[in-house]
Amino acid sequence: MDDPSIASLPVRVLPWRVAMTWVGISIALVGALGYALGAALQQFEAVAEGASLKLMKRPRWWLGGIIGFTGASLHAVALSFAPLVAVQPISVATLVFAVPLAAMLHGRKPHRAEIIGSVAVAVGLLGLLLLVPVHSVTPHMTGREAFGFLGCVGLVVLLAHLAGRKATGPTKALLLSIGAGATTASVSTFVRVVGGNFGGDWAKLLSWFTLAVPILLICATVLLQKSYEVGYFGIAYAGVQVFDPITSILAGVLLLDEAVPSGWSNVIPALLAGALMIWGTMTLGRLAPDHGARTSAPAPEPVSATR
Repeated sequence: MDDPSIASLPVRVLPWRVAMTWVGISIALVGALGYALGAALQQFEAVAEGASLKLMKRPRWWLGGIIGFTGASLHAVALSFAPLVAVQPISVATLVFAVPLAAMLHGRKPHRAEIIGSVAVAVGLLGLLLLVPVHSVTPHMTGREAFGFLGCVGLVVLLAHLAGRKATGPTKALLLSIGAGATTASVSTFVRVVGGNFGGDWAKLLSWFTLAVPILLICATVLLQKSYEVGYFGIAYAGVQVFDPITSILAGVLLLDEAVPSGWSNVIPALLAGALMIWGTMTLGRLAPDHGARTSAPAPEPVSATR
């Protein structure tokens, strides 16, 4: 005879998992605003000084770093509550905040097309989130899988920078942002593994996975500044915010056994939502205000002497 308590177990567990997922989503949205503001401040300084040690003397760059780090920390907390496939797409929403903030720093109002692009990203993001399965599993990644994942990320960064050395303008910014996006995705993936297995046991934090997080975070910060200094904030930021969640979702599915929408009734709307989100992101990127980094002022015309 079946035990009725066992039969009723999924009914109690599923609502708890749904609640935890939405808690993670809410925290990630708050973190997205902080990350966007920090990125806009740091890029403004990177264009002026370049991705060099001179940035260490700029208080506004440090302020942007502190605000961005707070947003990233909230993102890390969110990954402890919800799976990668639910949290990472929210990072794209930072572009909705970052582009208007960047416009304000450059002394102008957002263009109408920028507002349309922001709405497209928001609608696509909401549609994708509603389709992602809420069932969550405890993330697990072996050391061999972790090194293989980092090797793939390193290869992407290398190829992106080799191609970026031969490119100029927005193409260069986009290529460099791909490497930065892959690195930030590796940070989120490792945070998801560490946070998802924490469970209040501090001893579980004593692993090389935990030590890898700050190292990867430093690498991601350097790569972000290199993409920012080119001067095309929208395009660079769009590339990071699109490539980051794509890489993270692939890692979540292939390495952490996380679920994705299945069946044509879910796959087709998910693809349409993703396409709308990418279109809106790239529209915002093309309309960024900072089209040109550290351009020197034209020399004054010589004054003709009167005789």
